[in-house]
Amino acid sequence: MEPIQALDYKIVFNQNGIEHLNAVLKSTSYSKLFILVDTNTHEHCLNHFLNNLSTTLTIEVIEIDPGEENKTITTCEGVWDALAHLEADRKGLVINLGGGVVTDLGGFVASTFKRGMDFINIPTTLLSMVDASVGGKTGVDLGTLKNLIGVINNPRLVLIDTRFLQTLSPQEMRSGLAEVYKHGLIASKAYWDTLRSLHELTTNDLDNIIYDSVQIKNKIVLEDPREKNIRKALNFGHTLGHAIESYCLENLERTRLLHGEAIAIGMILESFISFKNNHLEESALSEITETLTNMYDSNTFSEKEIELIIENLKYDKKNSNGNINFVLLEKIGQPLIDQRVSNDIILESFNYYHSLYSQK
Repeated sequence: MEPIQALDYKIVFNQNGIEHLNAVLKSTSYSKLFILVDTNTHEHCLNHFLNNLSTTLTIEVIEIDPGEENKTITTCEGVWDALAHLEADRKGLVINLGGGVVTDLGGFVASTFKRGMDFINIPTTLLSMVDASVGGKTGVDLGTLKNLIGVINNPRLVLIDTRFLQTLSPQEMRSGLAEVYKHGLIASKAYWDTLRSLHELTTNDLDNIIYDSVQIKNKIVLEDPREKNIRKALNFGHTLGHAIESYCLENLERTRLLHGEAIAIGMILESFISFKNNHLEESALSEITETLTNMYDSNTFSEKEIELIIENLKYDKKNSNGNINFVLLEKIGQPLIDQRVSNDIILESFNYYHSLYSQK
């Protein structure tokens, strides 16, 4: 697969990407190499990466605990301390080898340590390949509130090696597919139609799906790097999805949802809201909900929980002047940004969501 040119870096793939990375390391005078991993990628991914790496640089490995609950400033402090202890300087290079937590947090750490080090992202999950690999968003959560602290700063390079996907559980793969579905819903009816038949596709098709998804996101980011306009469309499903994910993180009695699982719920809710606001046709709503409910298990939320989830919406990053801004759908492949939604319709969307699974 050919490299994809992002704003000021390239996204490279598989063995050709590894060769490109080795060429970058050979041609650039970095002082030292720091590889950030979590416990899982240390065990399952690091050896594969090191066996394909060709460099004479000194390599230091820094490990963090896995999971969204560790995407915090406290974890950043630990990595900053490790970099300082290992005598990192601004000519060092950070390689973030992991899922979205590692790449988001590692990019933020590198962007702020000594006012900025170069970093390279090597996403190891489907979610991070199709989402976190593009756009330069870095950062961490504030408590359980998603991604409130961070900066937009592009990596030196992104390497997507789909062999890492062999280490993932089916649940993690389904989580990543949510962002793939989102790209179809906001950008391409033809792509969405392909994704509706995912159960018929082979593993060989996955490379092409990832490539197409990265191209869709990259095109949007190139048009609007700082999220002033059309890039907001990438938040479809995330307004309510992030609020649900945060609620489940802060309430230990609830089963924790993976990011994509929460976003899938958010996309169903926000598709229904699109329909209720006289945008999306009912046939398109049915198409979306049938596809997503066949892929993702149900979750039930009480009236009190829904109230608390709605309360979480006030912390959403897209808000402005005290207003909660939604991304809705005019039709499949055509988003509407900066939409206002009443609480009554949000409540109705949860009732609709619950009814979908009761019919199965």
